[in-house]
Amino acid sequence: MKTINILVPDLPESISNATVVKWHKKIGEIVYSDDNIVDIETDKVMLEVTSPCDGILQLIIEKEGNIVISQQILGQINKNEIVDNDMPENLIEKQKKDLSKENEEIFLQEHIKYLTPSVRRLIKINKTHKNNYNKKIIMQNKTNSESFTQTIKQESNTNLKSDDTVHTNNKFEKRVKMTRLRQRIAERLLDSKNNTAMLTTFNEVNMQPIILLRKKYGEDFEKKYGVRIGFMSFFVKAVVQALKIFPQINASIDETDIVFYKNFDISIAISTPRGLITPVLRNADNMTMSEIEKKIKEFSIKGFENKINMKELIGGNFTITNGGVFGSLMSTPIINPPQTAILGMHIIQERTIVVQGKIKILPMMYLALSYDHRLIDGKESVSFLITIKNILEDFTRILIDI
Repeated sequence: MKTINILVPDLPESISNATVVKWHKKIGEIVYSDDNIVDIETDKVMLEVTSPCDGILQLIIEKEGNIVISQQILGQINKNEIVDNDMPENLIEKQKKDLSKENEEIFLQEHIKYLTPSVRRLIKINKTHKNNYNKKIIMQNKTNSESFTQTIKQESNTNLKSDDTVHTNNKFEKRVKMTRLRQRIAERLLDSKNNTAMLTTFNEVNMQPIILLRKKYGEDFEKKYGVRIGFMSFFVKAVVQALKIFPQINASIDETDIVFYKNFDISIAISTPRGLITPVLRNADNMTMSEIEKKIKEFSIKGFENKINMKELIGGNFTITNGGVFGSLMSTPIINPPQTAILGMHIIQERTIVVQGKIKILPMMYLALSYDHRLIDGKESVSFLITIKNILEDFTRILIDI
């Protein structure tokens, strides 16, 4: 049999390392080519590391929680060309025994640090039957060592001040390490807060014209394109149109330079079980409404299944986030650096509005535009948001480019 390494895939230049999250196979189990063996997490996405061949998992080198880098060896597989469901049980058991012997050697090497010199000499004397016997010696000495360490800790705890002992009284029900994604989100939010002159301007939009369009053409749209027409595609189109009119919002700051983007790559904030991610609609100005809706649906499914590709998260010149799906009436979204602005959508609610001197009940939505005041002035930010409002309230403006 040939030993094949399980390697960490190449990580992008912007990501230096990853964390081993979960092994889906145990040592001695049969694996098949392209089986998901282990999940690793970067600060952006969860990656599935698949088996490079058929065989039996021989060794797990990097355990759950370990930090790894590109092309680092995670484990090893004993490649076997005849691995299948009909593989003879005696052959499987033989391979497991072979693996067990190898693992005993690895166990001894990994735990030698727990041994005193006298125990090491004892192991050397008992070479002929060291596997099980020496393992018991190691575990006994390790337990003694841990007991001694625990005793020291208990003694030191008795010397703590009364206000320091609250942590030992089960005051905290649970302590869970933050995921890499959540750590990265925290870092970026703090970075945005500390390194941008962020302001937010608000407006409201009458959503009735969009609602009527969806009601009128929704069924035909779904029959033709196989996807429902949502609100997001209207907002993407409105944002792209507004960015064309106000190019300084489709820009970023690079030290003392302003970088103006010619492309219109729109980041869409999507909630996943692991946190918020912002996959990018590339060249959104060239996308049709149906293409936008299909891509957003694809992002949502892949995000829920932790299968978003890292390339899909890189870039983006402007972000749209929709807190309305969770019931948010109004909020101040935080800029996603190095972008300079973000649009926040909110829940649609019927409110009494005065229109041409008459009181009407209309489905209204508050819009929020957070922007970096270092680059964008109040005039541009307010005008940009009003442009989006005007397009949504009269979508035919898209056709005549005003």
